[in-house]
Amino acid sequence: MVGQFERDKDTLQVITESAATHVGNIASIITGAIRDIARETGDWLTDVIEMREAAQKARDDDPDSV
Repeated sequence: MVGQFERDKDTLQVITESAATHVGNIASIITGAIRDIARETGDWLTDVIEMREAAQKARDDDPDSV
């Protein structure tokens, strides 16, 4: 027969394992979101830089622009 102490210990163990699993899953979600935000921000800034360079090249190639 299992005593009260062992039942309480088992319950605490299951709760702790469950909490660790959920916290780990949440951390993975947050990490993935941060990674995705960084990637999108970097891609967006690359587009902005490329557009600026293209606009500058167009100005440089147009003799009438001054």
